Amino acid sequence: MSIRIRLLLSYFAMLMVPLVLLTIAIVVISVTVVGDLRSVFTLDTQNKNPIAAILGEESDIAKDIRLRVDSNPDSLRDQKLLQEYSDRLKRINMGLVVRVNDKVDFTSPSLQGTNVAIDLPPFGVEQSPDRFEKVFSEMWVLDRQYDVTFTDGSKGSYYMLLDLDFLGGSAGKFFKMFIVTLLVILVVTNGILTYFVSRKIIRPLHALKRAAGEIKQGNLSYQVKAESRDEIGELAIAFEEMRIKLKDSVDMQLQFEDNRKDLISNISHDLKTPVAAIKGYVEGIMDGVANSPEMLDRYVKTIHSKTIQMDHLIDELFLFSKLDLKRLPFHFEEVDLDAFLQDCTEELQMDVEKRGVKLDYEAPKLPDSAVIIADREKLKRVLVNIIENAVKYMDKEDGRIWMDLRDEGDFYRIVVKDNGQGIAADALPFIFDRFYRADPSRNVDTGGSGLGLAIAQHIVEEHGGIITAGSEQGVGTVIMISIKKRVDRGLME
Repeated sequence: MSIRIRLLLSYFAMLMVPLVLLTIAIVVISVTVVGDLRSVFTLDTQNKNPIAAILGEESDIAKDIRLRVDSNPDSLRDQKLLQEYSDRLKRINMGLVVRVNDKVDFTSPSLQGTNVAIDLPPFGVEQSPDRFEKVFSEMWVLDRQYDVTFTDGSKGSYYMLLDLDFLGGSAGKFFKMFIVTLLVILVVTNGILTYFVSRKIIRPLHALKRAAGEIKQGNLSYQVKAESRDEIGELAIAFEEMRIKLKDSVDMQLQFEDNRKDLISNISHDLKTPVAAIKGYVEGIMDGVANSPEMLDRYVKTIHSKTIQMDHLIDELFLFSKLDLKRLPFHFEEVDLDAFLQDCTEELQMDVEKRGVKLDYEAPKLPDSAVIIADREKLKRVLVNIIENAVKYMDKEDGRIWMDLRDEGDFYRIVVKDNGQGIAADALPFIFDRFYRADPSRNVDTGGSGLGLAIAQHIVEEHGGIITAGSEQGVGTVIMISIKKRVDRGLME
């Protein structure tokens, strides 16, 4: 869930949850207030609606007075009856005042000591439609007024009044409880929602901060885990991807540094040997050791041979460096692989045979011409390096090298096989590493520069191909080069 949706839901919850809780609180407060009202209105409701019971009792008393006014007005002068009315009205928080000929004849105990009777309307004044419009002192309101004329001609008025004083206390209590409850609900609801929402945001941010600190200290192995699926989770995923790439970059840089050290060490060793030899022969000539034309000629030829070795090593090193940095341009074109291998065999055959090895190419029987996209010169360099390697390690008098071409579906496979001394099983996985030579002495006379197969691998990979090797000691070695067939989209760039 995104942070935006989470905040919107939180905002909605901050509105709805307080409303729901406030509604519940109002119900609870109302029940509490009703409980207070029960203490004021002492009428036994017997599980009935208390308000309906109160109104019913008030209506019954009023109905009885009205009936007596119409049928037997003199009965209303009975003080015992008036006291009974007063007691009944007291249970519903009301009182009774009776005035005869403008003099107070009866007053309920709850109204005694008040000035309410003075403000009561006189006999014959029509009561307002709003029964509770007139509010007297001490919060008494007029509920009903009945005027009656007795048989002796006296005029009397019966007033039923309601005491509203309890409402002030109940309303004040209700208002205080309402305000306190509202504040508590708002504080608790907003606090809880803010805590949970901020926790979902702050905790991942703390984790990212800690990860940044670990990376700052160089600990690139510290893993960043996405704890959510929101924007911060996406940030954590991006942060983790950055960490992985940074770690890979640093590891690669360290590997490059190790390779550079090995490269310098190998170059120093491989160059030092012929340089030392040249220096020794030159000093021999200078000291007069070569005191005959034959010895001088041998010294000069040796110096020339060592110089050629150095030149070849430098050329291969320069080529490998360009390939490694991807700064060597390739000129790709359509190449008929069968014709190309035949030309290479004819060109290399004479030089190989001079060194006592026979080179053969077995022309394939393919339904179509074997066309690939390749750089002729670079691909030729691959074959030259492989064949020279095979010749260099040949230990048989009838040394043989075979080349053939095979159709492997989407690829053409060039196979170069020899019957030389083979490669040890523990050395086979490393033969394409730069400067690797099975000879621990690194003798350039027998082992070459150690860059030939590494260069071949680089060139084949630039063609989008794969080069692999198999060997058995005493039997020979097989080098296989797989290159994609030409596709209709045109030449490689």
